[in-house]
This record gives sequence, C-alpha cells and structure tokens, in this order.
Amino acid sequence: MSPILVGLLGSLLLVALLLLGMPIAFMMMFVGFLGIWHLTSLDAALPVVAKTLYGVAAHYPYTIIPLFILMGGFASTAGITRELYETFDKWFRRLPGGLGVATIAACAGFAAVSGSSVAAAAAMGNVALPEMRRFGYAPRLATGVVAAGGTLSFLIPPSLGFVVYGMLTEQSIGKLLISGIFPGIILAGAYGLVVVFWAKLKPKAAPASPQKVSFREKILALRGIWETFVVFFLVMGGIYLGFINPTEAGASGAFALFVIVLLKRRLTWKAAVAALLEAARISIMVLFLVAGATVFSYFLALSTIPAAVSGWIAGLDVSRYVVLAIIILIYFFLGCFLDAVSMMVLTLPVIFPVILALNFHPIWFGVVAILMMEAGLITPPVGLNVYTLAGVAKDVPMTEIFKGAVPFLVAIVLTAVTLTAFPKIVLYLPSLMGR
Repeated sequence: MSPILVGLLGSLLLVALLLLGMPIAFMMMFVGFLGIWHLTSLDAALPVVAKTLYGVAAHYPYTIIPLFILMGGFASTAGITRELYETFDKWFRRLPGGLGVATIAACAGFAAVSGSSVAAAAAMGNVALPEMRRFGYAPRLATGVVAAGGTLSFLIPPSLGFVVYGMLTEQSIGKLLISGIFPGIILAGAYGLVVVFWAKLKPKAAPASPQKVSFREKILALRGIWETFVVFFLVMGGIYLGFINPTEAGASGAFALFVIVLLKRRLTWKAAVAALLEAARISIMVLFLVAGATVFSYFLALSTIPAAVSGWIAGLDVSRYVVLAIIILIYFFLGCFLDAVSMMVLTLPVIFPVILALNFHPIWFGVVAILMMEAGLITPPVGLNVYTLAGVAKDVPMTEIFKGAVPFLVAIVLTAVTLTAFPKIVLYLPSLMGR
C-alpha cells in the first residue's frame, strides 16, 4: 500500500471518528500513531507520541497560553469591561445605534487585555445588554452586536488564536500578535458601520438616546480606559520594541492586571480561583490539541500528502487567489461545525504547505485564517460566542442571536478582501520589528 493511500485512509478515519464525537486531540493522536506504526514500526511510533506529549508540555514559550487567559480573567474582575463601555457610551451615544457602536468599541478595548473571545462575549453581554434593552434596542441587534464584538478578542492582540497558529506553523508569535493590530482596528470599524447602517435602515431597532453629553464629560470619561492603555502598551509595546518576548509580555500583562485588581480592592478568593481554573482548563485543552496535531503532522509528512498536494496545486493553471478563495471557503464551512482552535490543528498540516508553495506570506495568511475562524464563532450550528451569549440573555432565542450576527459576517468577509488586496496593512508593523 502506497504512503499516499495510507494517508488518505487515515484522513478518512479521522473524519469518521470526528463524526462519532471522539475528542479531536485524542482522535488526531490516535490516527497519527496508527499511521506512523503502519508506515514505519511500533518501536518508531511509540517514542513519537511520548516525546511529543512531553515536548509540548515542557516547552517554555507555551506558558504564554495560561498567561493570556489569566489576563482576561483579571480584566473582568477589575471591572474593565464596564469602565470601557461607560467611556465609549459617552463618546458614541449620539450616533445612530450609538450604544451598539459603544459596545463594539468596548469589545475592541477588552480584546486588548484578553485573548479569549468567549470571555469577551460573556463579559460584554452582562454589561451592555441591560443598557441596550433599557433604551429599547431590538434583541436581535443587541445580541448580534455583542456576539460579533466578542470575536475581536481572537484578532486584536493578545490573541490566543495567533499563539496557536504560531505554535503549529513555527512562525514568530510576536510578529503574529503585532500583525493583528491594524486588521483588528479595521474590523472593529467595519462592525461599527454595520451597526450605524442597521440603525439607519431600521430606526425602531436602535432608538436614539435623548441624553446629551458635553465635551467635558467625554474628556473626563477617558479616565475609564487608562488601565487598558497601560496594559496594552506594556504587553504589545514591549514586544514591538523588543524589550520582552511574548511569554514575558503575557506574564507582565497578567501581573499588571493583578496589581490593578488589588488596587481596586476587587480581588476575592472566588474570583482568583475561577481565573486560575479557567487558565488551566483552556491551556490543557490547547496543549493536547497541539500535541495531537503534531503527531498527526508527522504521519502526514511520512505519507507525503502535504508535499503532493502542494505540488499539485502549484502546478494548476489558475490564479493563486482562486486557490486562496477555495481555502477561505473551506474555513468558512468548517466554522459551522468546529471551534477555531480545532480548525487550525486539523487543517494547517495540509493547508500551510500549500500557502507556502503559492508564495503567500505566512504571517499575512495567519491573519486571514484567524478572520475566517472569527466567522465560525458566530455561524450556526456551532457558534461558541452565540452559545455563550444565549446563557447570558436567556430570554432571547438562539435563532435570533444567530440572525443578529449575520450582518457582521459581511464585515468579516469585506475585511478579508481588503487585507488580501492590501497585504501591507498586515505586514507593515511586523516588518519594522527585528528578528
């Protein structure tokens, strides 16, 4: 049996186990182990699994994962979400759909101190939904805004998505994090425009606020964003200027937020334990996924499938952008059924060599891939942000939340098209960094 045929049969087994509901991390590790065993020997396959599990768990740079998650937990405890929302509410209140725009801006601010989109959706849901309801916002618009705004935490650094992408593709995590700044701002602006147009087309869905805010009040309200600015500058400024590496930046950010929580006297034993448990849970999940993907990648490399696929696509008489469009559609489809991290570990072993063969910049593709995975967070039937928000807004049907998120998918697609047409938007800041 040829190695390629073995690889194809292994991939089919992977799909079958996925449909049966087997955990993705163990599924990939199991299929990878069987494939390596078949193509080499049991004596070769067993050490691969053992060394991979130990290597992933013991790799120092991977400690960035719990640190980024801790940042989000401490940010929520410090009340940063509410302060951001109150600040941007004063600045954007008079716009059509002003509370919705303020929610998007607050989500972008919270994304700057949290790497978890689900945490952002939950935090902003508790803060923004009651206010939008108080002013008569339609449930579909209100929940759609929060669900979409939460996805910004997957793009605006510090982002867990970029960390996992960098781990799987061996790209600079620091450059990946920096590359998300401009695209994140553009996407947040696009989300804001969606809210404004929605409010213009359906004024009853977003009644105008009768309250006026003086310029003095707006300036005073900026006090509510100082923590976010300090932590973001400490983390991303430190990485960009080369003072600290991404792992040290995560530790600095987590410690800074811990100090802020202490100064505000909001740290409780319950909140501290919850933040630590969440960091441990997500870290273990991600590390097992990376270990499983690594074992499966070894199997695919032995089967020569990635090289064969890359060579075949490179030889096609079509524009590389046609291939890119197909890859983006694949991610969009997979986003309907898988979470973002699972999508990366399943697809990158095959897709990343194709991207390199087509001479796309790996950092640029990381941003585009993250964008498409953001779409998966708000698409049915497995939209994690929508499920999270459904737990907050218990009286709003899940179908309404999904419908409210649909217009924001257009913003994601248009942002991806913009970044494809102008890749310098992504690559400018990383190009100014050292190695």
